[in-house]
Amino acid sequence: MAKLVLLRHGESQWNLENRFTGWVDVPLSPKGEQEARAAGRKLAGITFDRAYTSVLKRAIDTLTIVLEVTGQTGIPIEKDKALNERMYGELQGLSKAETSKQFGEQQVKIWRRSFDVPPPGGESLKDTADRVLPYYDQHIRPQILAGKNILIAAHGNSLRALVMQLDQLSKEAVLELNIPTGAPLLYEFDAAGKVTGHRYL
Repeated sequence: MAKLVLLRHGESQWNLENRFTGWVDVPLSPKGEQEARAAGRKLAGITFDRAYTSVLKRAIDTLTIVLEVTGQTGIPIEKDKALNERMYGELQGLSKAETSKQFGEQQVKIWRRSFDVPPPGGESLKDTADRVLPYYDQHIRPQILAGKNILIAAHGNSLRALVMQLDQLSKEAVLELNIPTGAPLLYEFDAAGKVTGHRYL
């Protein structure tokens, strides 16, 4: 039975400061490094065949820490910008308070909580899904069908897009979905590649 673990990176410095991060390459906070180590301890019983990550430092560093803790630093790792966080455009670097002041609270809520309305110069969740899901179908799903255990270290929105497909969530349901930092989400599949169960570790 193949296993897939989705892991949102540990807390980043801008998560801590409540800023829109998107594609800005900010590091993990000290708490984020601790979260990655804790995730590694939770994953110690799973032997991974391959790992995937975005090209952003906070996801790569989370993956590196997890593989060190689990003693699996030698496995193949594929990095691709298809797994990057949602691109927030003009909102990147602004705090939630600054954004509300500049654009209005209601408009910011629409950008954050709608499925297909992008912020200026950025991506909607739909746009994010449109790059994450083809990458998953072409690169990761075949590994699962081959019975491999896979670890993906990525971001809140790229993983939400993936969970939307795995759990068959509606556009409305996915907007309520929040994936916490540093919490491994385990999916198990049968031989046909059908999800048989999922849970946080």
